[in-house]
Amino acid sequence: MVRIESETSIAGSKKQGKESGEDRIKNSIYDVTFRSFQEGEIVSGVIVSVNQKEALVDFGYKSEGILKLDEFTDPSQVQMGMKIDVLLEAQEDDEGMVIVSKRKADRVKCWNDLLSNMKEGDVVEGRIFKKVRGGFMVDVGMEAFLPASLVALKPTKNLDQFLGQVSKFKIVKINSKRKNVVLSRKDFLETERSEARTKMLGQIQVGQVVKGRVKNITDFGAFIDLGGVDGLLHITDMSWGRIAHPSEVVTLNQELELSVIGFDPDNHKISLGLKQRQPSPWDKVEKNFPINARIRGKVVNILPYGAFVEIEKGIEGLVHISELSWTKRVAHPSEMLKIGDEVECMVLSCDKDSRKIALGIKQIESNPWLDVDQKFKTGDIVEGKVRNLTDYGAFVELEPGIGGLVHVSDMSWFKKINNPSEFLKKGDTCRVKVLSIDAKERKISLGIKQLFDDPWQELPSDLGVGAIVNGKVTKVVNFGLFVELPGGFEGLVHVSKVGESQSKNLEETFKVGQELEVSILKVDEESRKIALTLTKEVFASN
Repeated sequence: MVRIESETSIAGSKKQGKESGEDRIKNSIYDVTFRSFQEGEIVSGVIVSVNQKEALVDFGYKSEGILKLDEFTDPSQVQMGMKIDVLLEAQEDDEGMVIVSKRKADRVKCWNDLLSNMKEGDVVEGRIFKKVRGGFMVDVGMEAFLPASLVALKPTKNLDQFLGQVSKFKIVKINSKRKNVVLSRKDFLETERSEARTKMLGQIQVGQVVKGRVKNITDFGAFIDLGGVDGLLHITDMSWGRIAHPSEVVTLNQELELSVIGFDPDNHKISLGLKQRQPSPWDKVEKNFPINARIRGKVVNILPYGAFVEIEKGIEGLVHISELSWTKRVAHPSEMLKIGDEVECMVLSCDKDSRKIALGIKQIESNPWLDVDQKFKTGDIVEGKVRNLTDYGAFVELEPGIGGLVHVSDMSWFKKINNPSEFLKKGDTCRVKVLSIDAKERKISLGIKQLFDDPWQELPSDLGVGAIVNGKVTKVVNFGLFVELPGGFEGLVHVSKVGESQSKNLEETFKVGQELEVSILKVDEESRKIALTLTKEVFASN
């Protein structure tokens, strides 16, 4: 075998000046100074021979050391003359050869270097090369242990995904006696994230454009990872149009370009906007939707006071409940509209600054009240149908879209009407007299009693004070009896005029429809009241 000279012989040859190649080989063979070595020692040598599987290393011993090529990351780079440090594993094997290891030498040097230059908390770089019980082994120049719980920021079931990854780790424990090192990739990532967060927060400004990844989606928006710091993209800032859920616009892990629309440095809260990256449809709203323009839209929301109609993506207008119909008294918009309906509207007003558009549906049709003065005159007697009853009167439709109110006080000359249902029923057809018309306010006052002359102007002579007449009980109340008199007039027998024994419980003694003989005590034509008294005592029937 060819012997490569040791560092001692090389140094000596330099002192003697230039030598021929033959002289150098002789010096290498005969003049080498042998050293004594121990197993486990790291020695320096030179590769003197290379084959497919092994290399021979001359390190000044009586024989070369055998080094397997699989200890090199790239065996093709191993060449003769390459200087190398190896660990002497065995001075002689079964065949009398010296066994050396580059990998073990590297580990020993790495361990010594780590003890000299590293401490717990420092960062090292390495490759996760093997999965073991409880975690991984990492090659950092020597083998170090990485617990599975410290491999990522969040627990993960798929641990195999980390095999082969090159990453940085924080040293969490060094055991000098066992030559054991425990690493944490999680701690390094948290530190890196914290530093990135601090840097990001120091640079963030309202109006700035940032890039981020959708980290989480909720009902009210999406949290965006901006690289160490999270921002909130609220559902109202995702689209100029109406959306029901953030998932309609964004997906998990989606990369987005957003605008910073708010920043609270004290609480580290960042508000982001996606729709702000697009022109606002409100910029040209006054040009696109001038007043009195007829447009079509879709009902997107209904509230007690009106309906919101989307007339363009991101543009909604309000149809107030009062603008739904000329003719119908609408109690709730849902009586006429439902979400999803396509409707035609008219633009009533447009405010770009406050982003409000007032719409009307009834304006699409002609206003039937515009020529109501030509159709009806005060004093006209017309026929209509009772459409609705309230506590204070009855609404009577005179023609489609035109109706008036018969107040309870205008229903009868004779009777006191407490509720219209005592006199009329919904759906009844009745004759009425037009008392007044207010086209501007869309109000018509109607009367039923005005169809007849006022009977109080000429009270019959047989209804004078002191007259005794027969009447019929029409109503029993706690303060007396209402009695219908001849001619349709109505009088009151006050409870004080009934008699002590009868007044204790009027409803048990008197019944509606019961005939009584009464005497007229007083007639008040101005207030249209007749006071009565019983002429004889009435006893309750068993």
